[in-house]
Amino acid sequence: MIWAMLAIFVVHVLLGLPLFLSLLVTAVTGFLFVDISMLERLGPQQFFGGINAFSLMAIPLFILAGNLMNISGLTERLMRLARLMVGHLRGGMGHVNVVSSVFFAGVNGSAVADTSALGSLLVPAMRKEGYSTSFAAGLTAGSSLIGPIIPPSIFMILYASLTNTSVGSLFLAGVVPGLVLAVAFMAMNAWYARRHGLQARGQAPARREVIAAVIGALPALVAPVIIVSGIVLGIVTPTESGALIVAYVLLCGLCQGPLKLVDVWGAIKDTARLTSAIFVIMAVSSIVSWLLSYAQVPNQFVALLTPYIDSPILILLLLSAITFVTGMFMEEVSALMLLTPIFVPVAMAAGIDPVHLGVIITLNITIALITPPMGACVFVAAAVSKLEITSLFRTIWPFVLLAVAVLLMLIIFPPLTLWLPTLSG
Repeated sequence: MIWAMLAIFVVHVLLGLPLFLSLLVTAVTGFLFVDISMLERLGPQQFFGGINAFSLMAIPLFILAGNLMNISGLTERLMRLARLMVGHLRGGMGHVNVVSSVFFAGVNGSAVADTSALGSLLVPAMRKEGYSTSFAAGLTAGSSLIGPIIPPSIFMILYASLTNTSVGSLFLAGVVPGLVLAVAFMAMNAWYARRHGLQARGQAPARREVIAAVIGALPALVAPVIIVSGIVLGIVTPTESGALIVAYVLLCGLCQGPLKLVDVWGAIKDTARLTSAIFVIMAVSSIVSWLLSYAQVPNQFVALLTPYIDSPILILLLLSAITFVTGMFMEEVSALMLLTPIFVPVAMAAGIDPVHLGVIITLNITIALITPPMGACVFVAAAVSKLEITSLFRTIWPFVLLAVAVLLMLIIFPPLTLWLPTLSG
């Protein structure tokens, strides 16, 4: 049954069928082995049950907040602040790229949106400073991985809904790994700038300029504080936090002038398109997940890894390897939906903290966004930099390896992930 489902899925993906239809055909194939009469009853039940969770309503709200932030001019203010902070250093525009991703991650939580919004502005600026197009595009795609790690994170909300893990704890757990990832990419950029003889441009800005930039970007800088503190302190749920941040960004944009009602309607339509794509994949994936559970795949997986249960680090390495390979060939939301129910029993048996596991799985899934042949961020970075996709696929691997190195660090040193959630109680 499992091998037949896998074969049907691979064949239909290779034929170019949309992912949700490939998953749907795979689910029908599974019911042929179980009992085709169950499809009529259990199919719709699992389809709607997979998206019938209050916490999932936070996803479109955070996406909408990011879209509103882009069209209201807050993104440009964050980039101006980043430029004043690190733009005068050697390889300044590369550092601006990474720091802007950190700032942008605090509202949107989407790597693809980060690549699109920042790449179109920063890749040309990096070329003017002497960077090669391939490195500029690669750094833009690589630093976008910070988006789903620093809260809020769409992937973490999905993981929390599947495992009943605290969203607030997951958000806190992503802060330090996100910053470690940022430092790693800034170090890589500094090495590139030194190796290729890029010189610092301009002088350190005056304190007055920095203060003015901070004041201008303050509405955007406050947004992640509102999101995380409200959830962690138990004042609002993740969904309520999403609604709150949408209202906050909307109010800031309307009061400061550039945001118009017609722009708001455009942001809502873009959010609806992206959200519908995510949710239909989640819904169909939940049917496939039920079939895998019915076939006892999680139990078989636990039995397979039982000899290694005494080594949590080895278990995490094995799970990461499976996730990495799966993410290379499968859309990230569906990979998360299908793998999490299988992985969690193994991790619990090995004594791995579910919050730690959530960050590890999230980073694994996120790395897939810059990994050939399906990496969505690579396609976006190639488009905004006007670079051949095959060329970028060849040069993206140093950024992938650097992200994997950070992943290994988080696996070996769990306190990097669990320190903030433990500190908050």
